[in-house]
Amino acid sequence: MNVSDSERAATVLGDSGFEITSDEDTADIVLINTCSVREKAEHKLYTRVGRIRHSDRAMPTIGVMGCVAQLEGETLLRKIEGVDFVLGTRAVGRVADVIGRVLNGEEGIVDLGEREENYDWTVADTHRHSPYVAFVPIIEGCNKFCTYCIVPFSRGRERSLPAPEIVRQVEQLKASGVKEVHLIGQNVNSYRPDRQDDLQDFAGKSAFSKLLRAVAATGIERIKFTTSFPRDFHDDIVEAIETHENLCNWVHLPVQSGSNRTLAAMKRGHTIERYYKQIDRIRNASRDIAITTDIIVGFPGESEADFRDSVKMVEYCGFDMAYIFKYSPRPGTPAFALPDDVSLADKTIRFLELERAQKASQNERLRRYLNKTVQVLAENASTRSKGLTGHSTCHKVVNFSGSTGLLGSLVDVKITEIKSNSLFGELV
Repeated sequence: MNVSDSERAATVLGDSGFEITSDEDTADIVLINTCSVREKAEHKLYTRVGRIRHSDRAMPTIGVMGCVAQLEGETLLRKIEGVDFVLGTRAVGRVADVIGRVLNGEEGIVDLGEREENYDWTVADTHRHSPYVAFVPIIEGCNKFCTYCIVPFSRGRERSLPAPEIVRQVEQLKASGVKEVHLIGQNVNSYRPDRQDDLQDFAGKSAFSKLLRAVAATGIERIKFTTSFPRDFHDDIVEAIETHENLCNWVHLPVQSGSNRTLAAMKRGHTIERYYKQIDRIRNASRDIAITTDIIVGFPGESEADFRDSVKMVEYCGFDMAYIFKYSPRPGTPAFALPDDVSLADKTIRFLELERAQKASQNERLRRYLNKTVQVLAENASTRSKGLTGHSTCHKVVNFSGSTGLLGSLVDVKITEIKSNSLFGELV
């Protein structure tokens, strides 16, 4: 979501006559987009602003946007010397106006207000992170209130975008040459638009599965979506992937723990047994669907037995990749009031053991691609080999030999070598 926010902020600024530069040292205005999911992200903000302040260059106007801005608000102006304005997560559309007010001499501007009713979610072609891949927000906010998570407080309640607007954006992106769209949100499969009638012509029980089919009907070459919430993940999502070839065969389904006791303490709203049934359904699909996940170790009260359940879960699920995190308390979350009773040493030991289990499973899963042909979107020159790099439909990084003339093309690549986090191959 943060990349998408940055793209839309750049679009607003560009439309207002500002020129975006990649050279921070020559910028008149530095806008820092922040994340608050992990504590280190906040520390990076303080370090970044301090580095700018103590540089030899003329002091630029500094603004802070994103989740840290939304949570801290006016406090940031007092905490960090040199910050000129603060812009919340739903104030992106007003960024140019706020900067204009600062440049006219107004001080201490903090905008944490709601998004405009007529907010334009469009990103200019010149400000997308890739000419071939685009992010399309379909839902913002979160109503789940997992005890460790700050997102409901930084992003607000769930609000789904109208299906016709989403389809319109995808059609425009397709017409402009984009090959792959990512439908994004904190929990995309919690998608529930105000108008259900807009999707009545599409199969599926849930609004999200209907939306997937509606976007697939645009004919855009590739569609991915992230992130999914287990409690709202239903069979009709898998059925849509099985039916539509342009719905990519990859699901990111964060589990967080393999222990029912820990899942209950996290208020995740599902059991590990239900999660296993979802994994089984995905594994038994008619297409080979890659599965990735998020896992937290060392949550308050996590016993050795709870951790063992997480190891068993990793071995059972056979994730293609897992993002593993050591729990860190986040002020403002319900879990912050719980005793952080798993020592840092134990968190590190558990992290390393779970990582080893995941790597073993991951390496086994990756071997199924050896000598197989996968479709790859050629996105960039490769830094790992003399050729190109891109992502497969199953969201694997694939490096292969090829000329820059292939950039933006969908190509077939035979996998000849497996590395820990990427594949290598040759054009077919």
